[in-house]
Amino acid sequence: MREEKLGTASEVIFHNESNLYTILLFETKEEQFFAVGTMPQPRKGRRYRLFGEWKTHPKYGEQFAFTSFEEPEPTTEEGIMSFLASGVIKGIGPATALAIVKRFGDETLKTIAEHPERLTEVSGIGKKKAAAIAESYGAHREYADTVLKLSAYDISPAVCMKLFKTYGASAVDVVQENPYRLIDDVYGIGFAKADKIAQKIGIAPDSPFRIKSAVVYALLARAAAGDTYAPEAELTEEVAGFLDVSREQVSDAIFELALDGRIFKEELAGEKIVILYAYRRAERFCAAKILQLCDCELTGIAQSTSGLIGRTEKSEGIVLSERQKVAVESSLKCGVSIITGGPGTGKTTIINTILGILRAAGITYLLAAPTGRAAKRMTQATGEDAQTIHRMLEYNYAEGDDRMIFGRNAENPLDAGCVIIDEVSMVDILLFEGLLAAIKPGTRLILVGDADQLPPVGAGSVLSDLLASGAVHSTRLTDIFRQAQESMIVVNAHAINRGEYPEFNGRGTDCFFLERRTEREIADTIKQLCSERLPKYYDNIDPYKDIQVLTPTKKGICGSVELNKLLQAVLNPPLPSKAEKQFGEKIFREGDKVMQNKNDYQLEWKDMRSFQTGMGVFNGDMGVVSAVDNDSGTVAVCFDESRMVIYDYMNLDELEPAFALTVHKSQGSEFPVVVMPMTHFPPMLATRNLLYTAVTRAREGVVLVGKPQMPNAMVDNTSEKKRRSGLGERIKDLWGISDE
Repeated sequence: MREEKLGTASEVIFHNESNLYTILLFETKEEQFFAVGTMPQPRKGRRYRLFGEWKTHPKYGEQFAFTSFEEPEPTTEEGIMSFLASGVIKGIGPATALAIVKRFGDETLKTIAEHPERLTEVSGIGKKKAAAIAESYGAHREYADTVLKLSAYDISPAVCMKLFKTYGASAVDVVQENPYRLIDDVYGIGFAKADKIAQKIGIAPDSPFRIKSAVVYALLARAAAGDTYAPEAELTEEVAGFLDVSREQVSDAIFELALDGRIFKEELAGEKIVILYAYRRAERFCAAKILQLCDCELTGIAQSTSGLIGRTEKSEGIVLSERQKVAVESSLKCGVSIITGGPGTGKTTIINTILGILRAAGITYLLAAPTGRAAKRMTQATGEDAQTIHRMLEYNYAEGDDRMIFGRNAENPLDAGCVIIDEVSMVDILLFEGLLAAIKPGTRLILVGDADQLPPVGAGSVLSDLLASGAVHSTRLTDIFRQAQESMIVVNAHAINRGEYPEFNGRGTDCFFLERRTEREIADTIKQLCSERLPKYYDNIDPYKDIQVLTPTKKGICGSVELNKLLQAVLNPPLPSKAEKQFGEKIFREGDKVMQNKNDYQLEWKDMRSFQTGMGVFNGDMGVVSAVDNDSGTVAVCFDESRMVIYDYMNLDELEPAFALTVHKSQGSEFPVVVMPMTHFPPMLATRNLLYTAVTRAREGVVLVGKPQMPNAMVDNTSEKKRRSGLGERIKDLWGISDE
């Protein structure tokens, strides 16, 4: 039976800031008891009105489980004094609270709210401090009122806090007017949660407003899975079934969204499609800009390219194959060119040859890659400075804009005669749009990557689409060079790519297979490998930095979630000297490997070497937890060995442990040793190109653990989902290229 309890929190026994779970020792006039529920910022000595019911915990006995609460303003001088002294109002400590209450008595709170200028009557409080106190008190009341009103819609205090942070005092109005807006504005709120709120408010199940929101959400969900568009008939059927409404109603909603300019209906390759505005804009722009760059006159190179290649071979002590020479020549002659090939095929040798020729010709150049780790590898391979694409484009955040904003763009293009991008298979369509916008006509654009890798985490298939269009000159490298032939990692990678079965456990090999029967045995073996066996086998291997576990999936005993728990416990166990923070089921401990799991354009970073600052941390960025400060409620993470980012506890859902990664999230990275479980994963994950991608992430060793039939089964499985991406077709349409 629901009851109401008015009293004081005499002690805060426990409070989890990530999910706001709270245990209070609560005292009313009649009784004292334990109260459990969710509450933001509980304070000892504060008065609350709790709503809930009595429940019996099997271990802790009878407790009052509250589902909502109010915080009535204190009315007595003693209560007001306790409230102000609790620290909830910035600028007021115990001494100041005593002085204010002594001056204004039980009219204190009314004075702060209505006549804050009178606070200057208290010694030590000037006009500036009085204004700050009034502002803090107003914000506190707004927050308390907002939580109270939102709780009527069964919105948890944790979500209330996010809503208030996003919308301020307007949060209630926003939710009542358009709860589906939360999907776009508040990270962690999906359609299901917004829809539940809408039902509480009373929005009809077949409301056009609801249907339109579901259409947009369905397109966003597809974009998160890699598709830039959806066939109209398929999307209509999907949304109608999901909402239990008619296809006609969904068609009407799609039509209205198109009229509003939020989405586009069009025909692509003979199929009627629906596409979000941002992806249509990006694909159309990229197709047109590729055509422009290919047609532009380039900065001339005085000598013949063949002569320059020969001179570079001699000066660098290298010998290029005929195929490599073709790649170099086409890169120098074409406005846009692609060099693709697997490991050991000489892509780095080609880049270094091109750089030598550009230097000799006095042509400036820039090197970049999608991630910090890939950029660092590019620097090591070339001896030249390379940076992330975002940093090269001088990324900055613009509130309310629907695209990434870069300081380098059409009005302020990159100042270089040649731009070389490595690991281009990771580049999604929106990032490619930003890159092309910053490249001025006459600049050579050289795209280097492995077309057989998994597609990018973001939407689109830029490299595959460019190759399939036939409009851009490309060189595919297939020959493995002598030094690379000594590595079974390289040999097996190419065998996998050709549909041949890999070989393991040969003499002097760097590819191993350990047979284990059950998933628990596989997981335990991986733990032993990372903590004991591999560090003993390899010289100078740091089990923490140099060994990376990769897995096809997040779920299950051999998924990244459970493996991370297992590996964290053995590689970075709890110690009194290491601060940590529990966030839901995850624990973030000083020294943990972590990864950013979404693009956050508002996060600030500071480079601890150069002291430069900037904005933006991106999906797939890897770092290490350098500090956990439970007093300030922050976690500091160091990315790329020097870029420091401070997360407050509310943003910890953007981080995940990275002792074990999914193969998709490992793209663009290279690790000395890769360990991977081999068990029965879903067919859509246990594919040839996923195995190929995992193997090619390793530099010195690959260890597969599990069922011996799985590697061959993955090689045989070529049924990976083909992305729906329109760049290639738009290039063909624009250039008049026929498939016939």
